[in-house]
Amino acid sequence: MTSTKVGAEPRLTSLSHGGGCGCKIAPGVLADLLRESVPPVHAALLVGRETSDDAAVYRLDDARAIVATTDFFMPIVDDPYDFGRIAATNALSDVYAMGGSPLFALAIVGMPITVLPPETIREILRGGEAVCASAGIPVAGGHSIDSVEPIYGLAAIGLVDPRRMKRNSGARAGDVLVLGKPLGVGIHSAAFKKDALDAPAYREMIEVTTRLNDVGPALAALDGVHALTDVTGFGLLGHLIEVCRGSGVRASVRLRDVPLMAATAALARGGYVTGASQRNARSFDGEIAFDAGVDAIAQAILFDPQTSGGLLVACAPVAADDVLRTFHAAGFAAAAVIGEVAEGAGVTVA
Repeated sequence: MTSTKVGAEPRLTSLSHGGGCGCKIAPGVLADLLRESVPPVHAALLVGRETSDDAAVYRLDDARAIVATTDFFMPIVDDPYDFGRIAATNALSDVYAMGGSPLFALAIVGMPITVLPPETIREILRGGEAVCASAGIPVAGGHSIDSVEPIYGLAAIGLVDPRRMKRNSGARAGDVLVLGKPLGVGIHSAAFKKDALDAPAYREMIEVTTRLNDVGPALAALDGVHALTDVTGFGLLGHLIEVCRGSGVRASVRLRDVPLMAATAALARGGYVTGASQRNARSFDGEIAFDAGVDAIAQAILFDPQTSGGLLVACAPVAADDVLRTFHAAGFAAAAVIGEVAEGAGVTVA
């Protein structure tokens, strides 16, 4: 779909201190904020916040459960239509990551009304509505405020069969890990803000971040798929640590097999890494061990905050081919096996 750029001045990214999922509160800080908060307990609540899963799940009956999530952030790009598309795609991903299908969405809108022209704000909303239409759901309402920085996202409501629901805490020793999208979104966005991202790299970033993870229900239905999550603001290693903590296992990642966008490695070597990547690394210090050949640049890529990143699957080895075929048939050409799960704790990278 062709986007229309409206209101080029001021640049959307110039109005925010961060962008995309790089805006997330650092995982270590978030854990401290929630330390004294009591996890909810309710017989019908199948998934709460106990394992940092992607969405809440509430059982209606034996065959139906509601999936509820919310996600919003500040601009990662200057094109308002693309910003809306990326934010909506990212928000719906959490429903797909539970193995669910979205039903409808509510818009979350915070805009500097005296700074941005109405046409620009309309384009942001139109981008989000276009993604929801492609997912087959309406934007049924929402809430808006006049804010200092532009903010957009969705509260997404979906449906899942509890018997097919997948959590981030179901990984088993002996599983293999499959990643659906290439890494590098945070690095690309850092380069974009400094006018250092060329047209092909920008196009690839937009293609990756606006591809719906609607393959989630098909993956969840496969025999041998034990855990699902999506890779977003805490980076690949951060979200993998959450899988390991919740599942009581350890994981190993092969750096050479991790898919990257075409320009990611060169941009990272050029210094275009994010502060969020460094915060992620500090938050998981002591839980991740790197082989000597995994240098600081590679580590920054693995901690790079992904906006609308790929699904991460833990599955039995015999299911890996089916998982890859399902990804590839849905258009996720970069999907690849990147590591294994074993007994223990933490993550090793070689």
